[in-house]
Amino acid sequence: MKILYAASEAQPFAASGGLADVAGSLPKALAAEGCECSVIMPYYKNTIKPEHQKKIEKLTDFRIPVGWRSQFCGVHTAKLKGVRFYFIDNEYYFKRDFGLYGYYDDAERFAYFSRAVLETVQHTGDIPDIINSNDWQCALIPIYYNIYYRYQHDMRAIKNVFTIHNIQYQGHYGFDLLEDVLSIPRHISRLVEYDGDVNFMKGAIEVADKVTTVSPTYAEEILDPWFSHGLDRALASKKYKTCGFLNGIDTDMYNPATDPDIAANFSAGKKAGKKICKAELLKQAGLPGGDEPVIGIISRMVEHKGFDLIKNVFDDIVGTGYKVVVLGSGDPAYENFFNEAAERFPGKVSFTCGYIPDLAKKIYAGADMFLMPSKSEPCGLAQMISLRYGTVPIVRATGGLKDSIVDCGDLSGTGTGFTFLTYNAGDMLNSVKRAYGYYCDKKAWGGLVTRAMKADFSWKQSAKLYLGLYKELYNWGK
Repeated sequence: MKILYAASEAQPFAASGGLADVAGSLPKALAAEGCECSVIMPYYKNTIKPEHQKKIEKLTDFRIPVGWRSQFCGVHTAKLKGVRFYFIDNEYYFKRDFGLYGYYDDAERFAYFSRAVLETVQHTGDIPDIINSNDWQCALIPIYYNIYYRYQHDMRAIKNVFTIHNIQYQGHYGFDLLEDVLSIPRHISRLVEYDGDVNFMKGAIEVADKVTTVSPTYAEEILDPWFSHGLDRALASKKYKTCGFLNGIDTDMYNPATDPDIAANFSAGKKAGKKICKAELLKQAGLPGGDEPVIGIISRMVEHKGFDLIKNVFDDIVGTGYKVVVLGSGDPAYENFFNEAAERFPGKVSFTCGYIPDLAKKIYAGADMFLMPSKSEPCGLAQMISLRYGTVPIVRATGGLKDSIVDCGDLSGTGTGFTFLTYNAGDMLNSVKRAYGYYCDKKAWGGLVTRAMKADFSWKQSAKLYLGLYKELYNWGK
C-alpha cells in the first residue's frame, strides 16, 4: 500500500508549527509499520538548511494549469530515514523572504501546489493508493481530484483522506477567485461555496473519502459551534466519515536521555540530571537558584491559548510560591504584560519574547510544571514533550489535552498531570495550587515525574490507527 502525505510544511525541511512535526514523524512511523509512505511539500528554498539542501536533487519539470495560465512546476526529491520526500518547485510562489504563509496570494499559491501534487503523481508515475491531505493549504487536492482526475484510468483508484489540524484556518476567500484563480467551474461551485464565499476546507470535507482530526475529543468538539468557527453545519452531515486520532511526537528528537541540547541527560530511572537542567534554566533565565517549583510556558501569545486566564490570576500564581519562565510572542498586550511582570517580580519571573529553540528545550527539561490552559487545542504537542522531559503539565481538559493528560486527582495512581474543565481563571488557579501541594510531597512528586516520563506518546500507536483507516479505504471495491 502506497501513501502520499501532502503537507505545506514538514520537518526537518520547513516548519512554522505542529503540522511540520506531524508531517515529519507520522510518515516515518508508517514506513516502520511496513507501509510505503512519501511526503510532498512546497520547495521553500530560503528556509531549508544547507545540510538538508545538499540531499535534494532535481527529478523532472513540466507545466501545469493555474486558472487561465500555465505555470512551471519543478519536482525535486530526497530520501530521509526511509521516507521519500517530493518538493514542488516554483520560485515565484515559494521563494519568499518572510515565513511560509501570510501573503496576499496565498489562495493562488496553494491552489497551484494542490494541482501540482496531482500532476506530479501523473508525471512521475508514482501513483499512490491513498493521498492524505492536511489542513486548508492542501484542501483543494481532493477537490481537484474529484473534478479533473478521478475518471482518468491511471488515477481512478486513489482514495482521499483529509486531516484537520486546526479548524480555525479554513482557506476562506471571496467568490471572485473561483474560476480565474482556483480553476473551479462555476456549475460545480457548490463544492466549495459556504455562506456565500469560497471555503477550501468545506470543499475537502465534502468530497474526501475520510476526514480525520488530530484527537478523538477534537473530532467531537468541532461539531459544536463553540469550536467549529462556523463549519459545524458542514461537518454534521459528514459525521459518518469523520474520526479523530491523537497525534504523537518524535521520541528520538525529544529524548532527555540522549538530547545534546540540554545541560544534563536523564531518564525515568535516573532523574538526577533534571536538577542540573533546572539550575541551568534558572541561570539562563536570570533567576536565582532554589527549590521553589518552576512553571514553564512556551506558546504563541493569543487569547485561545488561555493567556487571558493567566493574566487574570498571575499575581496569585507567583504568590503561591512559583517562579515562572515564559517564552513566546504574539498579541502585544500579552507581550507587554509579561515584560511588566518580569519587572514587578524580579527573581521570580523571566520573559523572553520570540521563539528560541535552544531555550524551549531548556524549559521543557528544566521546569517542574508546564502551563497550557488553552480555550481550544486540537491536539497539542507541547504537553507530550513536557511529559517526555518529566515536566508535569497543567492543562485545560479540551481537545488533545483531555485525551493525553490524566488528572492526579482521580486517586487511581495513574495521573500524569493536573487538569481543569471550565474555561475559568479560578479553576485554572486551583489546579496550579494543587500542583504546588503535590510538589511539596517529594515522594509523591517523584512518582508523578516517573509516570510522566513513562507515558508513551510515540507515533507507533497513532500510526497503527492511520494504517487501519488506510487499509479500510484500500480494500473498498476490491
